[in-house]
Amino acid sequence: MSVREEFDDWAADGRDKGMEDRHWHTAKYALARMPVEEGDTVLDLGCGSGYAGRALRETKGAGRVYGLDGSPEMARNADGYTDDSDVTYLVGDFDHLPFADDSVDHVFTMEAFYYANEPQETLREIRRILRPGGTVFCAVNYYEENVHSHEWQDSISVEMTRWSAEQYRDAFRDAGLYVAEQDNIPDREIGIPEKSEFPTDSWETREAMVERYREFGTLLTVGVAP
Repeated sequence: MSVREEFDDWAADGRDKGMEDRHWHTAKYALARMPVEEGDTVLDLGCGSGYAGRALRETKGAGRVYGLDGSPEMARNADGYTDDSDVTYLVGDFDHLPFADDSVDHVFTMEAFYYANEPQETLREIRRILRPGGTVFCAVNYYEENVHSHEWQDSISVEMTRWSAEQYRDAFRDAGLYVAEQDNIPDREIGIPEKSEFPTDSWETREAMVERYREFGTLLTVGVAP
């Protein structure tokens, strides 16, 4: 099954809103750190329900916001959730971004980058479209150090790229981006039961669940175009 087919099914089942609810726990902190100024052009890559672009319009006054997704159904749903003429949703390929050189101020991507067919080419494309000094905020929960995420590949039919934090830094640099910062954003909102309630359907121990959410959380890598 292709990425498009997989996520068309997710959108049809309403799972886009479920992803929004879960991702918002850490995405909102990444979005708050973005140096978006009033009137800036922003690309939300792998936009899903479009929540990130809407938040940047509402909280930072971003000018033109584009949400791009590989799934037509995701883009269609996002458009239906959005009542803002300055937000546009596109269906496209992460490896061939439909933007001119030096035309975008900031790129945000949450839990989507690892679905790219050619992740290094995606980074080169991001570098190409970013204006000098533009930033890319890349947030992922599926990465090498997060051992609790490794099994996710077994539950989805499309191939995912699992890089380590160091591999993300190296790939950003290879694409011509400076690595401004990299850290983990803990998920402090998901409820973790008392130790006496383990094992649960999903977790053998409370320690493992704490590690997954409170320690590993979301890996954020921030790149800057020279």
